[in-house]
Amino acid sequence: MRLTPTGLLHRWPVWLPAMAWMLLLACLPWWAGWPLLLACAVIQAARVPRLQRYRSVLRHLLRWGLVGALAASYLAFGRQALGMTVIMLAALVGFSLLVLLESWQDRKPQRNSVVAAAAPEWNELALAPIGPADTLIELQPPAWRAVDESATDVRMTAAHRCCIGAETHIENVEPQVSESPGRRWMALPVTAWRGVVLYDRAHDKQYRLRGWQLYGWHAEEAWLSSGEDRPPWALSHVLGQAGRKEP
Repeated sequence: MRLTPTGLLHRWPVWLPAMAWMLLLACLPWWAGWPLLLACAVIQAARVPRLQRYRSVLRHLLRWGLVGALAASYLAFGRQALGMTVIMLAALVGFSLLVLLESWQDRKPQRNSVVAAAAPEWNELALAPIGPADTLIELQPPAWRAVDESATDVRMTAAHRCCIGAETHIENVEPQVSESPGRRWMALPVTAWRGVVLYDRAHDKQYRLRGWQLYGWHAEEAWLSSGEDRPPWALSHVLGQAGRKEP
């Protein structure tokens, strides 16, 4: 970095207070200057948010103040050779610590106090659920009706034989029927309620699911349960696990 006369003139307002601080510590006794210098170092390391705008000023105070404190310590030794050796070692240690402090501050960003206050604590993050938020599903209970009271295209041709339309026949069912809210799906219990038969009007397909009972409807899809103590599952899941489509 080249120092030009113009640059030196611009830096004088910063250097003059620092040089005055250095002369003050050099004139003070060493036992009074070092605590003041240590207080500046503690303020700089604490990174108080209110004093962050004075960070450059504190750095200059530490750099020049260390020189003044070393000069006061040298004068306290009576300008002896031993004093010069001790002061040189203290200068080496002091400036090394000062460089480490400034490097640590430059690499560790200051966390905004507003962001820190709004951010959740670690225990809240540990207890937070993982993955997308759960969706609340409200099932519409099935409304069972006798086949004779249902739609006109459904009728019983025998005690346990149902006919839907002109060509679709379902065997071994009870004379009960439940339809989805949009009337696309139709559910009929298997004989003795040992399962359920689901009929898809849109695709003219029927599914016989033994061991499952109709639990409710949601979004034109049947939800089935395999026991009172077990949670219901959507038809798409049941078909992928234990469903069997009739030929």
